[in-house]
Amino acid sequence: MIKSVAGDAGPVSSTGFYWHERCFWHDPGAIGVFSSSGEFQQPLAASESPESKRRLKNLLEVSGLIDEMAVVKPPPAAREDLEYFHTARYLDELERGDLEGGGDAGDCAPYTPGSFLAARQSAGLAIAAVDDVARGICRNAYALCRPPGHHAEADRGRGFCLLGNIPVAVTRAQAMGLVKRVAVLDWDVHHGNGTQSAFYDSPDVFTLSIHQAGNYPLNTGTFAEQGEAGGYGRNLNMPLPPGCGIGAYRHVMQQLVVPALQAFQPELIIVACGYDACGKDPLGKMLLNSSALAEMTEQVKAVAERVCGGRLVMVHEGGYSEGYVPLCGHAVIAELAGSATRVPDPQDAEIAAWAYQELQPHQRELIDGWRSDWEHTATGGKHAIDL
Repeated sequence: MIKSVAGDAGPVSSTGFYWHERCFWHDPGAIGVFSSSGEFQQPLAASESPESKRRLKNLLEVSGLIDEMAVVKPPPAAREDLEYFHTARYLDELERGDLEGGGDAGDCAPYTPGSFLAARQSAGLAIAAVDDVARGICRNAYALCRPPGHHAEADRGRGFCLLGNIPVAVTRAQAMGLVKRVAVLDWDVHHGNGTQSAFYDSPDVFTLSIHQAGNYPLNTGTFAEQGEAGGYGRNLNMPLPPGCGIGAYRHVMQQLVVPALQAFQPELIIVACGYDACGKDPLGKMLLNSSALAEMTEQVKAVAERVCGGRLVMVHEGGYSEGYVPLCGHAVIAELAGSATRVPDPQDAEIAAWAYQELQPHQRELIDGWRSDWEHTATGGKHAIDL
């Protein structure tokens, strides 16, 4: 079982930063924006390349922000850690495939030899970050995970994700008695299907996903998916139409996300922190800038301060603009750490000035409708989470 590198000696820093070079060595192959190579696809580095994450870490070094945090490089997740969420059969297949030259872990989840260790390392970062925040070793944390994890399901990989970093970390922490009630907010531009599936019938984990409707995976992430059995009312999807900008995200945060998180009263909040809703991303069609993502971080951090003693973990997910992700990530981490260390974003004002950044009438109608529907069930009764 993973032990926190920071140990149990008490708080060492307000914010922990969890990373490991091994995560950058995962190679999905030369597939470009596609799920696999093909006859008429000239080889191109995969969109899920290490560069956006490596450049973020480098920017933290150059700005000095990394020196204001407790840097932790934990060991990879052990097999018994992964089995809190994943099936033994799937883990066996990954191990065997890794030895036999790689392949696809399921649906658009290519990997090559060495990828499984990188994925275990990525899960290890999330585990250690959740463990340390739950124990009070640090107040909040950022885990620079790669490969990402929010699409991975118990028995297969999906969408560049091999292992469910957040489901593994949460189920393990719950099994160890470190935490019970957890809220997971996913603002990656793609639906957090793997996290949703992990906790769909759980009354103790509230999953929220703000994503571009009908992007990836297809046919998942509708508002109607609200959980089942004891978990009914514990899953909130907000599938925004393409083209949403700062105004739409601000409205959905204010009208749904913040009040829903407060009503749930979690002991720990986790953010699946993707940057592909930014206006420069090749795989999303949203319009956010770095300041908008920092504002969203500020809002969630404020909720965490009010309801769970500031216990907040941010786990890096998608984001495929090698140039812009580092600026978004730096703005988010500076906000998380409460740091005055900022770097200039030369695109921030320009993106904010783009047309249709304001909340549009159709966006307001959709979001306000979700709020109304979320307050009441079809029979007129109150939801499990009363806004």
